[in-house]
Amino acid sequence: MEVKQVDDYSGFNEYVARHPHGSVLQTTNWGQLKETTGWEWHPLAVFDGGKIAASALVLARPLKGLGIHILYSPRGPLFSSLEALSKLSQGVRELGTKKRAFAWKVDPALPPEDKRWQKFVQEQRLAKVVSDSNFGGVQPKYVMDLDITPPLQDILAQMKNKTRYNIRYAARKGVKVIRSRRKEDLSVFYALLQETAARDGFAVRDLSYFESMWDYLIEAGLAQLFLAYHGELPLAGAIAFRLGRRAWYVYGASSDELRNLQASHLMQWEMIKWAKAFGCAVYDFRGVSGELDPNNPLYGLYRFKEGFGATLREYVGEFDLVLNRPLYHMWQAALKLQARRRT
Repeated sequence: MEVKQVDDYSGFNEYVARHPHGSVLQTTNWGQLKETTGWEWHPLAVFDGGKIAASALVLARPLKGLGIHILYSPRGPLFSSLEALSKLSQGVRELGTKKRAFAWKVDPALPPEDKRWQKFVQEQRLAKVVSDSNFGGVQPKYVMDLDITPPLQDILAQMKNKTRYNIRYAARKGVKVIRSRRKEDLSVFYALLQETAARDGFAVRDLSYFESMWDYLIEAGLAQLFLAYHGELPLAGAIAFRLGRRAWYVYGASSDELRNLQASHLMQWEMIKWAKAFGCAVYDFRGVSGELDPNNPLYGLYRFKEGFGATLREYVGEFDLVLNRPLYHMWQAALKLQARRRT
């Protein structure tokens, strides 16, 4: 086996797309997008007999003024054998030495009971990251996904009565959902996103980030912008990703106006139909809190996604492969200090 940084992006992305746990976040397109925000990207792959047996899109971010880096593989690494994964980690260690990196952060979309991952964590002495995020880390540890292999009428039939009613109500009241083919529509979506952020109290990236997303993902067929209108009035918007047999609801936004028309329900249904038309088997509603307590402020998010028939799924969570222990301990101390200042 040989590990190297590849220049055959198509072969690399094909492996990611075929892999049962592959993600858009592990494609070179994602690396190109993240480069616009200050990350370097390195597509590493392990070759066995000329074929890829493991891969990782490794993002590298310099810590300002310190001359050191943190490495991150969102929803990676991907592997076909434990031996290939171990070889891949050697390549990451070599990259880490060149970049003076103190850790490689990973959060693969694997169930906690995955034996190969458990063995890798033990052998490589990965550090389990305990996050105070409601979603369990940079990428959500708990997701809701929906099997969309049955016929559409069966998918609709197994939804909660209220969800099914809301979908039909929105359509009956004249809500229309479009699949945008115009980059200018990003300004409509972004206005909805800013309105949502102000209402729910979270920060949003600049419009330029979504313009780059259009260039590297939507133009490449890896993502789609959806907008829901009532007449000329935009009521909701979303961006979904798709790769291989899976689609993801990644960004969502809605207006305060005419919320009674349930535009977001109809938009989700149109996104499910879009994913199924491309041959996807799973529609991933993405993150929810793992605390299914009705008093949790995010419980409504769980109820919304559950209404479509989605099932709660748990992943292994976040781990750090420590590359430089003294620097890593300094980083951990800085994070704790930052957390104390926020409280």
